[in-house]
Amino acid sequence: MNWKRIMHGKVLLIDPIATNRIVLRVKLAASHYHMAQAGSVAEAMQVMGVEMPDLILCATDLPDGDPLRLLRRIRKAGFSNKVPVIALSGTDDDAERLRLLAGGVDDVMQKPINDALLLARTRSIIRAYATASEWTLREGTSRALGFAEAATAFAPEQSVRIIARAAERAAPWGEALRTRMSARISFASPATAVADLEPGRAPDALLLVVEPGEELQMLQLLATVRSQANTRHCAILAVLGSEHMTLGAQMLDMGANDLMRDTRTADEMALRLEALLNRKRVTDALRDTVKSGIEAAVIDPLTGLHNRRYAIPHLARIADRAARTCKPYAVMVADMDHFKRINDTLGHAAGDAVLVETARRLRENLRAVDLIARIGGEEFLIVLPGAGLANARKAATRLCAMIEATPFDVPDQVTQVKATMSIGMTVVDPSRGTKTAVPHTPEALLDRADKALYGAKAEGRNRVTLDRSAA
Repeated sequence: MNWKRIMHGKVLLIDPIATNRIVLRVKLAASHYHMAQAGSVAEAMQVMGVEMPDLILCATDLPDGDPLRLLRRIRKAGFSNKVPVIALSGTDDDAERLRLLAGGVDDVMQKPINDALLLARTRSIIRAYATASEWTLREGTSRALGFAEAATAFAPEQSVRIIARAAERAAPWGEALRTRMSARISFASPATAVADLEPGRAPDALLLVVEPGEELQMLQLLATVRSQANTRHCAILAVLGSEHMTLGAQMLDMGANDLMRDTRTADEMALRLEALLNRKRVTDALRDTVKSGIEAAVIDPLTGLHNRRYAIPHLARIADRAARTCKPYAVMVADMDHFKRINDTLGHAAGDAVLVETARRLRENLRAVDLIARIGGEEFLIVLPGAGLANARKAATRLCAMIEATPFDVPDQVTQVKATMSIGMTVVDPSRGTKTAVPHTPEALLDRADKALYGAKAEGRNRVTLDRSAA
């Protein structure tokens, strides 16, 4: 079985009736899903032994079990990735649906199945699991590189906001959920659902109660929620009438995570919301871990400045942009004078305090667009985009004077410590016809600034020296 040429995903269809399999296979294959099929749990396990699908559509009346038995077999087989399962049921039984959802099935769809809704649900679930798998992969990479820390076991209280036109429509759902969930429950109208949220205080889940005549407003709200940074990662459950299945398909394609009919029970709503909140909690934790790992990879932990790993490629981008726009830029390497003496006589805590304060002064005395990075023990890289020779020299001289003017407070010392800084600098100005024979790679620029720094040290320190090729 070759699933390598799939466009949209791999779907395994399990149904004991061949006619049912043929009908669904044709519908999904027409939407560019590669289909595999089985008539029982045992046959499905054989198929998955060759290659795992992205989604399983499983009938509830299999000769050797049901979707929950399939999930148990998958777990027992030790497959590394959780495969989403949609149960296809021939009956509309609340107890059976709750049993399947509570057992780990992602959704239960009743036969005959609305084609548009089935395709939208397939796209939505595959997309959700692909996103989670991508974050898991990134988190694993961060751990392998040593950037990520183990996630904390503490899980803050989550919140659900019910969005409905009228409070009396939302209140019964809210009262029922409070007795079934630990999440905080709040209410809002579609008009205020997003507008009254404080930055960084978005609810974990939104419950959209769709009433007749509100279709367009709810679609617009959904688009707004998914487009704004504050609410982009909210889980969304839409509650709508059976006559709104086409609308439900649209909402899934626009970013809703789950749907349920408004005739279903509060127990089902709580189960669906808990599943969404659990998935969001895991995804948020993975996202935060990756973000922390990325920051750890490019940020110097002592000073909070960017480190060499970040600075070199960023300098390359500045150089490329300057070449395209014909604007100058200056590259400086700044080094604290006699820093070893501070460490040796006052201790490393004192040296660290000087470095931290130096970083703070550099940030406060340079523009947001300027690059400041710690690239060595007491060595800093400073890049000034758009600065020509005259302005760069003034800026460097000002930085040296600023460091010298104010002594440093250090731990366990009554008197302040005086320190100075030397700066080596090179300037590239494409508009003045800088010699093309002089390379402008990050390594070459750093080398020229370094050589100028050696000159500043040799000439007595606490001064700015210009690279000869930039003169």
